[in-house]
Amino acid sequence: MATYHAELSRDGPGLLLRDILKGDDPQLLAFRAVLAETSPDILLVQGVDYDHGQATLAALQSWLRDGGVEYPYAFSLPPNAGVPTGLDMDGDGRLGEPEDNQGFGRFYGEGGMALLSRYPIGADMARDFSGLLWADLPGALLPQRDGAPFPSAEAQAVLRLASVAHWMVPVETPSGPLVLMAFHAAPPVFDGVEDRNGRRNHDQLIFWRHLLDGAFGAVPEPPFVLIGNANLDPEDGDGRREAIRALLTDPRLQDPEPARPRGPLADHPGHAGDPRLDTVAWPAPDPGHRRVSYVLPSAEIVVRGAGVYWPPKGDPAAELAATASRHRLVWVDMSLN
Repeated sequence: MATYHAELSRDGPGLLLRDILKGDDPQLLAFRAVLAETSPDILLVQGVDYDHGQATLAALQSWLRDGGVEYPYAFSLPPNAGVPTGLDMDGDGRLGEPEDNQGFGRFYGEGGMALLSRYPIGADMARDFSGLLWADLPGALLPQRDGAPFPSAEAQAVLRLASVAHWMVPVETPSGPLVLMAFHAAPPVFDGVEDRNGRRNHDQLIFWRHLLDGAFGAVPEPPFVLIGNANLDPEDGDGRREAIRALLTDPRLQDPEPARPRGPLADHPGHAGDPRLDTVAWPAPDPGHRRVSYVLPSAEIVVRGAGVYWPPKGDPAAELAATASRHRLVWVDMSLN
């Protein structure tokens, strides 16, 4: 199983579909090569543009199959990215900007998620929490400025918690059912002293602890896996790191600590975390390499191996991985019984 922020999103609706159909896009070719090399049975992809007819996802499945990467089952739901609110959501006094949507997006469906699988997906049993209002999260860290709701009480009354998506999706594996708790959290930056994005990122992660506590209906039966991009490193960079630390130390989950086969030194001075665990190569020194993608199986799952697909410098595959995305594929090999 793997998660991969593939950054396949394009600058406008339909452009990703166009590039898939052309078949010669260097990034897409590198993406397919990475999947051919790693061959995860279940793959959560972030950064895939969504369209209502899911033509893009179907074309991606077909194009991967043409390259020898077979995923007969696929699942996606509309993301919050690009969903208009009609309000000023970032407090800059302007309307209709990408920042004024439920999730940042220059068009509806930009940068959604997709689940690809070699095993049947229980789409009819999936639960979508993407419509949950931020204000309805227990203990929500809603931003304020000068003692008033930021950017406004009206904005907080309609803003959803998820900037992209929160899903709970069952997959029927050969060893039995497995529930995926899939997400893509907002970056905790690009805001002001009110820390709107930092607070939202925190609460998007803490949501999963509330779900496991029973705050949103039926709690998933083990085995389950929390999987996705948290946009938060437990040791380095901006953000409220206590949120990801709370998930990494939750006794209901386990952290396999996927690592590169041969870890380099830190990419810049002051890097506090283990650089072998980093999953993204943002430019140094700020933000630099960070650990932001996670696959966290439930506690009773037997983990047989884990890693980050990050070929070392000098390996011909290193350039391939860098061409595919700044992010690296994170995988965990597990046994359910």
